[in-house]
Amino acid sequence: MLFFRTILTFINNKEYRDLLYTTAIVLFIGTIAYHFIEGWSYIDSLYFSVVTLTTIGFGDFAPQTDSGKLFTVFYIVMGIGVILTFINTLQNHYNESRESKKKKK
Repeated sequence: MLFFRTILTFINNKEYRDLLYTTAIVLFIGTIAYHFIEGWSYIDSLYFSVVTLTTIGFGDFAPQTDSGKLFTVFYIVMGIGVILTFINTLQNHYNESRESKKKKK
């Protein structure tokens, strides 16, 4: 329950909301690009975008075309900072919310 409350407060904060929008845009760009460049479904393209930018890299998908490989290089350089900043900010906000809740008890 605390996690969902944290998400709601995260969305209500303008700075956090802007980071959320930026993250969504970066993932959208990757999803659309991989769909058209590699011919993957939208779900597979979104999945690959998330797995790539979070540096998980399962290896079950990989660009096969030269265009896809070049886009991936650009996409990683452009997007990894945004995604990791988003994850770090969300984690810090969650921890701060949890700590302030403990102090109130």
